[in-house]
Amino acid sequence: MQQEQLSINNLAANQYVEGVYAVQNCQLGMTKNGKPFLKCLIADKTGRTPGRMWNATEELYNTLPTDGFVYIQAQTQPYQGEIQLIIQNIRPHTPLDAELRQLVPTTKFNIDEMFSEVLKMLGSLENDAIAAIANEYLSDGPLMDKFCNAPAAQILHHAYLGGLLEHTLSTMRLAEAILPLYPNVNRDVVIFGLFLHDLGKCVELSWEAGFSYTDTGQLVGHIGQGVLMLQDKINAVQAEPTHPEDPSPVKVPMAIRNILHHIILSHHGVPEFGALKVPASPEAILISHIDNLDAKMNMAVSETRDEDSKPAPGAGNFTEKIWALDTKLFRPDPTTLED
Repeated sequence: MQQEQLSINNLAANQYVEGVYAVQNCQLGMTKNGKPFLKCLIADKTGRTPGRMWNATEELYNTLPTDGFVYIQAQTQPYQGEIQLIIQNIRPHTPLDAELRQLVPTTKFNIDEMFSEVLKMLGSLENDAIAAIANEYLSDGPLMDKFCNAPAAQILHHAYLGGLLEHTLSTMRLAEAILPLYPNVNRDVVIFGLFLHDLGKCVELSWEAGFSYTDTGQLVGHIGQGVLMLQDKINAVQAEPTHPEDPSPVKVPMAIRNILHHIILSHHGVPEFGALKVPASPEAILISHIDNLDAKMNMAVSETRDEDSKPAPGAGNFTEKIWALDTKLFRPDPTTLED
């Protein structure tokens, strides 16, 4: 990758662009005159912008990934208030690890340190059955590797490498702060439930070639996959002895099994947001609200206070409408403004 490669969020009109970028939703369209053209999104870790190639052919299109990485030569062009790329040349590209970190957004925090904090919280679980299920997850090396690297979403909150781990840890930290206010709410269920709630995204999402949904993600989703995964881990716990000196496996009581499944099924809160059940226990209610809070605050802060966030053209102190939040956001810290 060229050292001087332009970042997507810094593109201006009439610039020459050359280098390796992520391509998303690459399609072959037809002009009004019946000529094929390429339409896609071109992205790096700073953002994405529309791309068009007017002299594309079906043969060229068939060589390109729908979601992946490409080498392009292009020219920027203003169009309807944004910058689009008019592509002259494009070919598929397999990025090096160093290139990948420039192409795909990545958490700003240390992954090893975050995972160590998750391990510490799970290590403090007191219920034998819940602790045994937690250990079954933690001993699944490939799953934990995905957990540490997966995004939490394709586009919305924590949509970057390590985002799932960051979001999960953030919700667990919130729970530790809130739980002392509700001493009758079971800490083990809440902490482990938050660890579980989005783990299905390790299978739902793909991030090796840009952020996209796997076939399992499209057909089953992270809620369904999370429930299937949990049942597999419970079955494994109940089939294995916990210690050589104690050959009897751990029994997971039906109430614990049901409530953990319920937490995964209900954490989106309401059916219109994908919940299969409305939260129906104090622990499930708390988890649903903590998950929602962290997701919305991540979106709100990243759109307003991050160094890469920019005001909408002509919008003054406000962002463009954030559809996931159903509003425009006031960008400045109000204590920094003078009358």
